[in-house]
Amino acid sequence: MAQDQIFTVNELPDPPAGARNMILVTLDSLRYDSWVAASPKNLSRLGEVQKRYSYATWTPPSHYNLLMGLFPHPIPSNMPKSQYIKKEFLEHSERFQIDVFEFKRKHVPALFFPTFLRSIGYHTRAMVSMPVLNGFTAINRDFESYELMKRHNDFATMIDKLEFDPDRPTFYMLNVGETHYPYSVPGEDTSTMPHVSGLHGGVGKLETEESEAAAPKLTLDRLLTLDEMHEAHERQINTVSYVDDLFGRLFEKVPSDTYIVVTADHGDLFGEDGMFGHGSVIHEKVLEVPFAEGLVPKDVFA
Repeated sequence: MAQDQIFTVNELPDPPAGARNMILVTLDSLRYDSWVAASPKNLSRLGEVQKRYSYATWTPPSHYNLLMGLFPHPIPSNMPKSQYIKKEFLEHSERFQIDVFEFKRKHVPALFFPTFLRSIGYHTRAMVSMPVLNGFTAINRDFESYELMKRHNDFATMIDKLEFDPDRPTFYMLNVGETHYPYSVPGEDTSTMPHVSGLHGGVGKLETEESEAAAPKLTLDRLLTLDEMHEAHERQINTVSYVDDLFGRLFEKVPSDTYIVVTADHGDLFGEDGMFGHGSVIHEKVLEVPFAEGLVPKDVFA
């Protein structure tokens, strides 16, 4: 297959026998310790949560890495980097239940899950919460459908919209925004939360004079107090509990042969070294994310 070949829905080849549905869920900005503090019951049914590290500190590059198959990684010990990456790609074959040779032959040249999966007969669909992942970005490549949700905290609607074809497997990417600033659930009043440039949209704060020659001015907001940062962390922990309840619904909605990976694109800072947020900072807590995976829990279908 040529790297640039794109299949329409009607042109999809027959998928490999036994290939699984797979859902990649990114809980946007969620720190590992926020997951642990929330002790999510439904998510724990997937398997033990691992502490892993993201390849990036901001949403778009992190999601591009994820779609290349570079899932958040542990700190490998006694293993060369090349061997760890090889091990990770072999694990993808187990996740999708596809032939290792087929995965190597078609995914490695394309280096993009949606392109590879469509080439072997998958439906590829995405629903995202963050505007920086909108459908005009490079992330939307070879997805059969790609939807930016109307609200940043609309995981419930994503679950309602999930569809599965009994005749071919589906790959979904779901970017969940409840865990992103302002860390809120639907209907919650966020008017008292401080307005933070960069998290509310730094580009929107660029203001220019009428003269085209004038240099742009950036409106900066005050730094949050330490108490406000700690409150923000508590809010993120609370959103994990809300999202966890929805995972109970997701488990009931998906077919029994669905493999689910739940992680985060990056973490956030809540006052460590006087900093807040993510993106243009390199800090262990921004890279530290949860990771859990497994087939949809069997007790759902008991």
